Amino acid sequence: MFYTAQKAKDLKMKKLLVTGSSGLIGSEICLYFAKRGWAIYGVDNNQRSVFFGSQGDTRWNQKRLENLVKGFVHYEIDIRSRHTILNLFESLRPNAIIHTAAQPSHDLAAKIPFDDFDINAVGTLNLLEATRQFAPEAPFVHMSTNKVYGDAPNEIPLIELETRWDYADTAYKLGISESFRIDRSKHSIFGASKVAADIMVQEYGRYFNLQTCSLRAGCLTGPNHAGVELHGFLSYLIKCNLENRVYKIFGYKGKQVRDNIHSYDVATFIEQFIKSPRSAEVYNLGGGKNNTSSILEAFDMVTSLTNKKMRYEYIDQNRQGDHICYYSDLHKIQQHYPGWQISKPLDQIFSDIVSAWETRLQKSYS
Repeated sequence: MFYTAQKAKDLKMKKLLVTGSSGLIGSEICLYFAKRGWAIYGVDNNQRSVFFGSQGDTRWNQKRLENLVKGFVHYEIDIRSRHTILNLFESLRPNAIIHTAAQPSHDLAAKIPFDDFDINAVGTLNLLEATRQFAPEAPFVHMSTNKVYGDAPNEIPLIELETRWDYADTAYKLGISESFRIDRSKHSIFGASKVAADIMVQEYGRYFNLQTCSLRAGCLTGPNHAGVELHGFLSYLIKCNLENRVYKIFGYKGKQVRDNIHSYDVATFIEQFIKSPRSAEVYNLGGGKNNTSSILEAFDMVTSLTNKKMRYEYIDQNRQGDHICYYSDLHKIQQHYPGWQISKPLDQIFSDIVSAWETRLQKSYS
């Protein structure tokens, strides 16, 4: 059951503040927690349309939330505006904060380094300090990235298989753990700004004893992802297939590997953390080895669903700082939260995204 914002106050409902609420993860979290009786407050200024043009526009997702979540409160706020963020927290006093807003593209970051750092690092600091001042008991969950490890995972010996790369070192048979180093590697400008945010989230936990965690995400995906070439690999790949567009492979023979996690499974873990929060934690949150796919394998999977041959162009130059093979070791996160598991296997992720894009594209053509 959904409630209006006024009724939420009358019933003393818990208030959830979600930054980047119109994005993939933000919108999933809004819907998930609304169904569980939380009052939902979203912060989003559609900056994705500034980054990626009309294809990155997320107003449709904002409207979807407004239609589905009665009483959903939207704040058209830029997280770089420190004064505005402090005022919002002072008046709202949220019971939990989920921070998903970001400049998300490591390619784009090199062209807009000031914007990238101000949004990813300084924006996160603004939210943390507002939490410390006005909501110190509230769990603070930050969507970080596996790019905090830079390209150091590329130093792990690999074996080349027919359609993918994989780790040759058995120490990494389950993937990359949280103990992996985050310095002395090339991160991309994006990765560096996210490192700054990640460390600051930890520091506010340790120094000020806040309940914080950074989720070092693998490939976050799902049916409501507005994937574009510079961000949202799986969603964009599927869109290209459905629209008969040419998909560009950047290096590594198209055998580069990623672990994919459905946005729903991200929301279920965040619920677990809020129920039993910790201080200054980091978790690698991805699909794990079972949900891995290379680009070539993704081509085959989407073709099997759409019966459309994938059109692609190979560019023999990888993106700077890009991982050859990366998947998340989920041992720590499952040890701390044994009630959480991956519930969406890779084939369901693909079918969900295909169905969503078919619906969206049909509406755009009609």
